[in-house]
Amino acid sequence: MSLTADDVQWVAHLARLELSAAERAALARQLNGILDYVRQLEAVPTEGIEPLAHPLPLHNVFREDEPSPSLPVSQALANAPDRQGDFYGVPAVLD
Repeated sequence: MSLTADDVQWVAHLARLELSAAERAALARQLNGILDYVRQLEAVPTEGIEPLAHPLPLHNVFREDEPSPSLPVSQALANAPDRQGDFYGVPAVLD
């Protein structure tokens, strides 16, 4: 099945796009090229091939979750533009 300019016009209508006749013809050619490529991919024998999420073998690259000391408050707030005690000062957003 190949797409016609009318098919492209209908899709453009659904997407609320205005296309000229030249744009419809160009898009029909491009979309038909994409559909031809998909047909080629459908011809590839994939029986017995296990689906995969990534082409390379991956393993968990995260470190173990171990507790560690936190920054002291004075160091964490050292560059705070507005410090109110042990907290960041921020402008009020509500009355």
